[in-house]
Amino acid sequence: MKYTSLTISDPDQLIYGTAPHPITTKHGMVIGGGMIYPELNFTLPNIKIEKSSMPEIRRHYQQIVSESLQRAAELESPGVVLEFETLPPMTEFPEFGMDIVKILLDGIEEAHGKYGLKASLRCTPNDNREFIRPPIMRSGRYWEAMLELFEKSAQAGAEFLSIESVGGKELHDDALVNGDLREVIFSLCVMGVRDMKFLWDHIVPIANKHGVYAAGDTACGFGNTAMVLAERQMIPKSFATVVRAITAVRSLVAYECGAVGPGKDCGYENPILKAITGFPMSMEGKTAACAHLSPMGNLAAATADLWSNESVQNIKLLGGMAPTCYMEQLIYDCRLFNQASSDGPEAALQMRNWLVKSDASLDPQALIISPESSVAIAQAIVSADDHYSAGIASAREAIRIMRDSSEKGSLKMDTRESAWLDRMEDELDDLPDTEEEFIEEMMEDVDTDKFVPEDYELPVLLTV
Repeated sequence: MKYTSLTISDPDQLIYGTAPHPITTKHGMVIGGGMIYPELNFTLPNIKIEKSSMPEIRRHYQQIVSESLQRAAELESPGVVLEFETLPPMTEFPEFGMDIVKILLDGIEEAHGKYGLKASLRCTPNDNREFIRPPIMRSGRYWEAMLELFEKSAQAGAEFLSIESVGGKELHDDALVNGDLREVIFSLCVMGVRDMKFLWDHIVPIANKHGVYAAGDTACGFGNTAMVLAERQMIPKSFATVVRAITAVRSLVAYECGAVGPGKDCGYENPILKAITGFPMSMEGKTAACAHLSPMGNLAAATADLWSNESVQNIKLLGGMAPTCYMEQLIYDCRLFNQASSDGPEAALQMRNWLVKSDASLDPQALIISPESSVAIAQAIVSADDHYSAGIASAREAIRIMRDSSEKGSLKMDTRESAWLDRMEDELDDLPDTEEEFIEEMMEDVDTDKFVPEDYELPVLLTV
C-alpha cells in the first residue's frame, strides 16, 4: 500500500506510550495502548562465536534473561520486551541463533510463571548479505540462512521480527563522507527502497504464517552512521539531519509491505513513521550511551512506545551485570513517563514537551525528530508521488525546518552549518524531475562494481 495521508496530523497527539494502532502481546501487554514499556537489548562480551564456544555463549544468555527479568519483577515492571540482535555467525549458522532464541523464550516463560511478569521477545537477525563483495542481495547462502532464522524464530514464538537491513550501503557510506546528497538519495530512495520491498515481501508472510508481528526495519546503517560521523565532526550536522529525514522514506517501505510495529529502537526516524502509520515505535536515547553517543537523549523518548538501551555487553558492573543494570534504568525511566500519563493528558503532554525542549534547540538532529518536525516531514513524504520524489520532499522540508528555526533563534546553528543548507538546496534543485531520469544519470556516474544492479532492478550498462 501507499500512504497518502497521515494517521497523526496533530503534533500534540504524537506522544509516548500511545499509538492509534496498538499491538497486544500474548502475555497481554498493549504496546501503544497508553503505557510505555522498557525494551532491553544486550550482547556478548568479546568472545569468538563458534561451535566450541557455544556452551559459554549459552551461559551468557541464560544469565542475561534470568537476572534481568528477575530485576524487572522485583521492580514490578508492568511488562518488558527483550530484543535479541544476532551477531553475524548466529545468522550465518541459524542453529546458533536458534539456541539463543530458545533460551530467551524459555526464560520469558519461566519468569511469567514464577513472577507473573509479562514479557515478549523481538528477534533481529543480522543482515549478512553485505559480507560478499559486491553484496549478493537476493540469493545465496547468507540470504537463505537469514530467511531460515526468521522462519524458525517466528515458529518458536519470537513475537516481533525486525532487521537492520543494508540495501544501498554499497554507495551510501562514500556518499556520507563526500557530502554527496544526490548519491544519498539514490542509495536510500532507489536502491534502499527496492531492497526493502524485496526483503519485507518475504518477512511479512513469515510473520503472518506464524501469528507474530512483522515489526519493522531501521536505517541504522545510514542515518545513525551519519549521526556518529557528525558527532565526531567528520561531516556537518545539518547534512546528517537531512540524511535522517530521507531515511524515513526507506524505512516506511516495511510498513507499506505490511509491517505493523513496534518499530525497532535504533530507527531515530521512527517518530516520522509513527505520524504516517499510527503504529507503535521503539526508541533509544540517553540510555543507549553504552552503544553510541547521540544529541537527542531525552527528546527520543517523547514519542516512544518502547524505551530501549540499544545494546549492552554482558559484563560485570559494580551494581551487577550490565544488562540487569540497564533493565533497572529503563524501568525507572518508564515509571516516570507512565506516572505523568496517569496524572492525565495535560501532564503527559507537559512531560513530552520537557523531553523535547531539553534537546531540540541544541542540535538540528534532535530538532528534526521533534513531534512538530516529524509531522511536517511525514506530510511531505505522503504528499509525494513516489519514493524518489518523497526523498527530495523530505530533504527540502528538513532544510526549511532548520533554516526557519535558526532564523527564529530557536535552533543553535553556526555559519558553517548554515552554509550547507544553501549547498544542499542547490543540489536538490539540480535533480531531474523523474526517477527514471535520475536513475539514468546516476547509473552513468556511480561505481557499478560496488553493487549488483540486477539485485536492485537497475539497468546494466554495457561497456565497449
